[in-house]
Amino acid sequence: MCAFEKKEKYNVAIAGVTGAVGETFLNILAERNFPINKLKPLASARSAGKKITYQGKEYEVEELGHDSFEDVDIALFSAGGGRSLEFAPSAAKAGAVVIDNSSAYRMDDDVPLVVPEVNPDDAFKHKGIIANPNCTTIIMVVALKPLYDFSKIERVVVSSYQSASGAGAQGMYELEEQAKAWAKGEKLNVENFQYQLLFNVIPHVDKFMENGYTKEEMKMYNETKKIIGDNNVLVSATCVRVPVLTAHSESIFVETKDKISVEKAKELFSNAKGLQVMDNPEKNEYPIPLLAAGKDDCYVGRIREDISCENALSFWVCGDQLRKGAALNAIQIAELLIK
Repeated sequence: MCAFEKKEKYNVAIAGVTGAVGETFLNILAERNFPINKLKPLASARSAGKKITYQGKEYEVEELGHDSFEDVDIALFSAGGGRSLEFAPSAAKAGAVVIDNSSAYRMDDDVPLVVPEVNPDDAFKHKGIIANPNCTTIIMVVALKPLYDFSKIERVVVSSYQSASGAGAQGMYELEEQAKAWAKGEKLNVENFQYQLLFNVIPHVDKFMENGYTKEEMKMYNETKKIIGDNNVLVSATCVRVPVLTAHSESIFVETKDKISVEKAKELFSNAKGLQVMDNPEKNEYPIPLLAAGKDDCYVGRIREDISCENALSFWVCGDQLRKGAALNAIQIAELLIK
């Protein structure tokens, strides 16, 4: 465990600052008035020299290197797993606390995997690196936590409806360009997804594993156990890419040890941090990604007792993948440390 020196303001580095999550880091740091003394924007050699603007001041992007972290207090990483493995240890060795958005360290026993609404105390067990969970996992566990605290969860079956933003800025751009091309009657370009995403859904996010699940689906299985702190929680996921620009949606079945009524579930959700209940079918009020995009909270609705299982609930959750699913969660971890 590493001590964290409390200051009035902090020197913050952002690795991967020119990507979709990096840009969202900048927006959220400004929105939340994070106490920054010096900002150090970092990216690959390809992006070095570009200019970014933060709170009206222009900064030149520097190339990410092993010597980039002198006097840095907090290093927010969203530069990909390979660069995290290469450069995060150097940042930690220089004295920075790394909050890493990639999958590189999530299942490392020496690295805490943190969602502040679920396991905030784990953030203080770090040894220089803290892992930010997978976006779909974050959105799900924010909703699972209040149920788990009331009655232990035995099984979760989840289907995700993941937006193009999960593939970064390039994924969003491709979907937009496909829409423009279709409107003009032109050929649709496909590079970032296995198939055309426009007017389509693709049941394939990340690589397939030997057991038939994808890597994304196994992330949800493994990360949920680590974040909740219970290896007995079973998770089966099917992750699907859908033609939505921003915000992921999830259809979740939860089997609990004791029965939880719909009324009790709504009460638990309503009292939970980071969740808002939007559940009024009579008025067609339920979460949709268009409403969740750009918001900090996750939204839960379509809450019902599952008719196929005695002690089970089914519900629907939406959350902004770039915010709560990535940048916001990392910044909330940083806020835990400085508070």
